[in-house]
Amino acid sequence: MTPPPKTSNPVILSAQHLSKFFVSPEGKPFTVLEDISLELREGEIVALLGRSGSGKSTLLRTLLGLIPPSRGEVRYRGQPVTGPMPGMALVFQSFALFPWLTVQQNVELGLEAMGIPAAERRRRALDAIRLIGLDGFESAFPKELSGGMRQRVGFARALVTNPDVLFMDEPFSALDVLTSETLRSELLDLWAEQRIPTKSILIVTHNIEEAALMADRILILSANPGRMRSEIQVPHPRLDNRNHPAFKELVEQIYRIMTTPAGGASTPTLPAEPRSLGYRLPAASAEALVALLERVGEEPNYGREDLPRLADEMQLEVDDLFPLADAAALLGLAEVKEGDIQLTPQGRLFVEQDGSARKRVFAARLSEQIPLIAHILRVLEARPGRRAPENRFLQELEDYMSTEDAEAVLATAIDWGRYAELFEYDYNAGVLSMEEPVPIAR
Repeated sequence: MTPPPKTSNPVILSAQHLSKFFVSPEGKPFTVLEDISLELREGEIVALLGRSGSGKSTLLRTLLGLIPPSRGEVRYRGQPVTGPMPGMALVFQSFALFPWLTVQQNVELGLEAMGIPAAERRRRALDAIRLIGLDGFESAFPKELSGGMRQRVGFARALVTNPDVLFMDEPFSALDVLTSETLRSELLDLWAEQRIPTKSILIVTHNIEEAALMADRILILSANPGRMRSEIQVPHPRLDNRNHPAFKELVEQIYRIMTTPAGGASTPTLPAEPRSLGYRLPAASAEALVALLERVGEEPNYGREDLPRLADEMQLEVDDLFPLADAAALLGLAEVKEGDIQLTPQGRLFVEQDGSARKRVFAARLSEQIPLIAHILRVLEARPGRRAPENRFLQELEDYMSTEDAEAVLATAIDWGRYAELFEYDYNAGVLSMEEPVPIAR
């Protein structure tokens, strides 16, 4: 077992008070990263974790020199990073291969850009291809390869440049579970045996167990904007047994941090105060939310469940599980505290009902807890024919957020409202509508 890296190891890469701002297409400024400082040292693998919206990929690309910081600076081996630097390489989430080039030609691309002579390029490319287990496929085209094999080409293309620092942006997320486990294990073997030139690895991931399996240190970002929330020194790096008590405790610790607000109070992930019209609803479908609530309401705990166990059982990643938990908390159907989710009395009432009774509970929670849906209902009730175009609500949401975010928020509100049968939606016409009230006979 590899011991944790010593703090005296040389610093390869550092960021000091890093912030990054953007301007949306609508001209609205927004902050993605705020005042982030970190160090990456020789001999360590560092995992970067955070919810959706924490700016993980933006931070990685800023460290790599692909995006300039708005404030602060990045230094590589003591030198300011003002653009892509020799000694750093990136493995993408998508395979990002040129389909008209062979495996060998794809691997040689970086070397060609560096001006390496053809004979040397060929030798180094073939060595890298052999190292990552693609012997015999040098002349194959990407369309001939499986997803796992294509990602191996991505690793070979990065490693062939002999990088000091290897950046990985969710490199296993596009692969099936078995393939990602195999490729992750092989990479860790190469690292442990020092068969790759890389001195340090920084991996962006949304998979908590993956971070716990791979890293010497885990950096956790908060979201909107991304800030450094916590740093965990992994006590037993590279444990290959998910049932080991130390591994389970590490996973629990990460969940506790990610489900407890900054400041450390043991409160739900979402504050209880009313939300504004422009609150960014979590991207959680009503169908998936109902499935989660039903599962939490089952035995053995009948209304309380451990989030790590729930994620494992339901095969949910952080970016899938946390929006569902946030939605349940937002609607007052559950509370999320220190890595556990517990049904509220309203949540218990919901899971105990079925059919139209369950939908009535859901409709009441939407009307009371979600200002956007309450607003939609008021508009529909007031308009002739009880109909309104979706663009009317999109334009209102764009006063608070980008067009892309507004579309996502409205899509969630429509999904929830349709499940509760509060209104109907014509996708082709882009129109929301409400049934006319039935007149009472006199």
